[in-house]
This record gives sequence, C-alpha cells and structure tokens, in this order.
Amino acid sequence: MKAFAAVLTSFMIFFSSLAIPAVTWAKPDPQNKQLVDQVKSAILIEKDTGRVLFSKNANKELPPASMTKIMTLLLIFKALDRHDISLTDKVRISDHAASMGGSQVFLEPGEEMTVNELLKAIAIGSANDASMAMAEYVAGSESEFVKKMNQEVKALGLKHTHFENPTGLPAKDHYSTAHDMAIMAKALLHYEKVLHYTSKYEDYLRENTDNKFWLVNTNKMVKTYPGVDGLKTGYTNEAKYCLTATAKRNDMRVIAVVMGAPTTKERNKQVARLFDYAFANYQTKKLVDANHVVKEVEINKSQEGKVPVVTQDRVVLLLKKGTDKNKIKTKIKINKNLHAPMKKGTTVGYYMVTSKGKVLTKTPLIVAKDIKEASWWQLFKRNIGKMTNWG
Repeated sequence: MKAFAAVLTSFMIFFSSLAIPAVTWAKPDPQNKQLVDQVKSAILIEKDTGRVLFSKNANKELPPASMTKIMTLLLIFKALDRHDISLTDKVRISDHAASMGGSQVFLEPGEEMTVNELLKAIAIGSANDASMAMAEYVAGSESEFVKKMNQEVKALGLKHTHFENPTGLPAKDHYSTAHDMAIMAKALLHYEKVLHYTSKYEDYLRENTDNKFWLVNTNKMVKTYPGVDGLKTGYTNEAKYCLTATAKRNDMRVIAVVMGAPTTKERNKQVARLFDYAFANYQTKKLVDANHVVKEVEINKSQEGKVPVVTQDRVVLLLKKGTDKNKIKTKIKINKNLHAPMKKGTTVGYYMVTSKGKVLTKTPLIVAKDIKEASWWQLFKRNIGKMTNWG
C-alpha cells in the first residue's frame, strides 16, 4: 500500500511557513482617479503577480490599433518556442502581405526575409506588411492566423477582445480593452527574447544593400524613460494614440496601458505618470525563480509515470512600501486526475502565497516538456513493479 499512498500524497495540498518575516503585501488603490487624465482608458499592473495598481475604464472596449501586434508577436513567439519555426527561416512575401497600408517597411511581392528580420520590422517599426507576412507563415493564411488569435484570447480568459486581423488596421468587430491588452502583454513577456527586439531604438533591414531600410522605434519611451524596454504603440484616427509599455526597475517589472490619448506627447506623459507611481509606491521580493522544479507529480498513463512540474513565472510578493510586516505561507495545489498525453506548458496546478488565509499570489505550475502516453507494455511493467513493492 506504500506506493498507493505515495500517489495520493502527490495530489495533496500542503502548507509551509517561509522564513521571510520582514515583508508586506500591496494594497493597491486601483481607483486613484487623479493619476491619469486625457485618455479614454488606462491600467497599471505588476507583471509577475498580475496585480492591478491602477485602473480607469479598464474594461471599456476600444479599437487597439497596432497594439494588436502584441497578440501577433505572442503567437509568433509561441511558434518559435514549439520549434514550429526558427529565426533563420526565410519567409516569402505574398502579394497580400505587400499590399498592407499604414505603417510598413515596403516589402515587395516575392521578396524573402528571415523571421528574425520580420520580427525587427514588427517590434520596432510596427510594420503591417511584416505582420501579415508572419501571420501567413505561422498559420498558412490570414484567416487561420486570426482564428488562432481569438483562440488565444479565450485561452487567456479575456472577455472583451475580438480580433479581425493581425495588424490592427481598422475593421468592424476588432476591439480590446486596457485590461485585456495588459494580460496579453504579460503573456508575451513570458518570452523574454521579445525584449531583444522591442528595446531597440533603431536598427536596419536589408543592411549592406542598395535598398537599406532604417527602422526607428515607434515607442520613443525606450529612449526617454529609464527602464522602458517595450512593448507596442498604436494609432488610427478612430483609436487615437495608444500604448502598451513595460518598464523594469530594481527587479520589479510593471505594465502600463493607455488608450485614446489625444497626442503622442500626452500618451507618453500619462504612461510616465503610471510608471512613476508604481516605482515610488511598490516593490517586489522574489521567492522562487521561473522554471523552478517544485515537485514531481503522477501523470496517469504517461511514459515517465512521475514528471517534474515547474513554475511558469517567477513567484514574487508585491510589497507596498512603508506598511506593516507579516508572515506568509506557501500553498502548492496540484490538479487531480492528470492524464497523458499532455503538451509542454500545460497548467497542472498552482503555487500560491498566502497570509492569514488570503491568497497573495497564484502562479501556474506547468509541465516543462511534452508528456507522451505510455504503451500498454510500459503500463503493465509499471503495475507489476508497484504490486511487488506493496506490503
């Protein structure tokens, strides 16, 4: 019965006191209406915990313009992570991609560029033609890519977003909110490589050719505000000036979104106010790194039997500066009845930090690789092994 008891134990919830007595948790004031003005909606969140530090009309459905490309980039980086595509792949530009208006790098039909080059064009230059080229490359067509965009919206639990294209060009039923854009940005920042692109103020395409193209970042805050290293601007006549930005200081990363600002200058001013507020009032304390192996859990019918599960992101405490100090506990909860097969990144539980019974943070626990189903022979040998060890 020892083996049976061990299996049950792997699904138990357990608590352990942490030796971190000198910490506090944040009590944000998300309705501090004096913080920003001159925008239709705004939100400020801490990246690792997802806690809202400020919000204004955060669920108001508005056109996101080129902030749409945050979702486009997310799907590209997920495809890179799965090794479905690589940075060195050459992408042939279609007539449709080359025909995109608005912000563009003037790709020619039949021209070839690498995924790496197209990522630069999207992240730095907000290029609609490059976005369409990558959408077609990842999914086979614009329509299939848009399906994937809206599937990812549902997977992220977003209630007020619907996409009609991968560029953000005006379209009926193409909308999002400050809240939803912040959650998409949080998901994209899981792939830290994106900051290699979004943090650059300038770069070049077709370098060392007669057709050299100078890219200048549409997000000027990467040069004007210390710590800003992404993410994406947006503008159309309908949307006005929008920005989803992220900044990191003293190991705390925050995400700010403003939508519907009247000018570029006002947009950047409002985001700077949000960042100033975050860094003046809050700090984080890291408890566990991302990809930290928490424990091994039983996956029914898997080849491995037990597999390690890891933290999807860093586990941190969001701390309000200058408040009372309290002890915390951790709580690890593993879902029951886990079965193979299972894809890399599947959530199998949560790593929670609590105080006085209140959940302060809730970080997904995931499998770090694809889990394949065991053959009947593997299962037979495993069951025989268990029976011989019982008693």
